[in-house]
Amino acid sequence: MSAPGLRADLHFYLQSARDALLWKLDGLSEYQVRRPSTPTGTNLLGLVKHAATVELGYLGDIFGRPSGEPLPWIEDGAETNADMWATADESREDVVELYRRAWAHADATIDALPLDTVGTVPWWPRGKDELTLHHAVLRVIADTQRHAGHADIVRELMDGAVGMRRDNDAMATDDSAWWADYRDRLERAAREADRRAASGGTG
Repeated sequence: MSAPGLRADLHFYLQSARDALLWKLDGLSEYQVRRPSTPTGTNLLGLVKHAATVELGYLGDIFGRPSGEPLPWIEDGAETNADMWATADESREDVVELYRRAWAHADATIDALPLDTVGTVPWWPRGKDELTLHHAVLRVIADTQRHAGHADIVRELMDGAVGMRRDNDAMATDDSAWWADYRDRLERAAREADRRAASGGTG
């Protein structure tokens, strides 16, 4: 594949992941986008804040293209996991706009540099701290898609909203009765498999 074609593919999948993650905030209150939804505190706005931080680091700083964005939550002395949640003083608009600026900065890096450009990651162990721009973009895509998946589950458990993106939810159907029956079938299959395992698989 040519470099322009590869670059276009990378942009497409990165932007798809960004859009999916950001969409999960739509229609929710300030409390809902911030509330910890798992025992380890996973929350929707925190995922966006983290994703912005990752892009500014991996697709900016390590290739000698600092954004100039202040990120106090990753400075020396910052508390653990400070990039994974938004304080009451950090508005939703501030976090979302930071993410959009991170997109623009990252996209400019991807467009400006050859994909085989080597960057140095200061938070990786010395001697294992180099990677190409191509690798960095793939790493950011993987990280963003992972967190978009977290956001999918958090949002569904919160208010039942599901889907991959606004114009294509990628769901089998919107029939709630079908989904209730489907879930019941899965529950029965799980219980039957567990029963068979407990009885030594003898049926």
